[in-house]
Amino acid sequence: MNVLIFNGALEKRNTGTSKTISNYFHNRLTDAGAVVTKFNLADAGIPFFDLSLVNIPQSVKIMTGIFTEADAHIWLTPLYHGGMTGIMKNCLDWLEISSKANPPYLTNKTVGLVCWASGGHAMQGINAMDAVAKSLRAWTLPYTIPVVRNDLFHTDGNLHPLYKEKFNLMSRLLLESSHSISARP
Repeated sequence: MNVLIFNGALEKRNTGTSKTISNYFHNRLTDAGAVVTKFNLADAGIPFFDLSLVNIPQSVKIMTGIFTEADAHIWLTPLYHGGMTGIMKNCLDWLEISSKANPPYLTNKTVGLVCWASGGHAMQGINAMDAVAKSLRAWTLPYTIPVVRNDLFHTDGNLHPLYKEKFNLMSRLLLESSHSISARP
């Protein structure tokens, strides 16, 4: 199975929240036999969404190929003012260029959703991502992970065992998802 880890944060620090979570999922999924691609928006060079452009930017073509070729996705974002990051939404909007493909958009992909916030409102970001994923014809796992950022790390600086357990469960559910494996058109 090919799995995409979509990091919707602009954070570039290797020890930052988004990279720590992304790396954990990468290691877990790779150990389970998946082929994993990490797509970090901070490094992607995706321009503002503009379908009036005569030529679609190369970075968008590459991104669309990565997203549509993956069997399953995990989307990660910090909560920004009640939703996912604007740059993440902008990137997902570019999937409109796949509307005429067969199948279009992210049809029958399974998407796991993770959002973190300093308080307890990370579910708002998950709801925003869920709406977009379903609009793109993807299936979302019924198990999502809203993270309270202040509880994510154990006192030793590593991921808290509770969150490791949650990330492990999401990884397992994603790999077992029949939509990701057998529901291709």
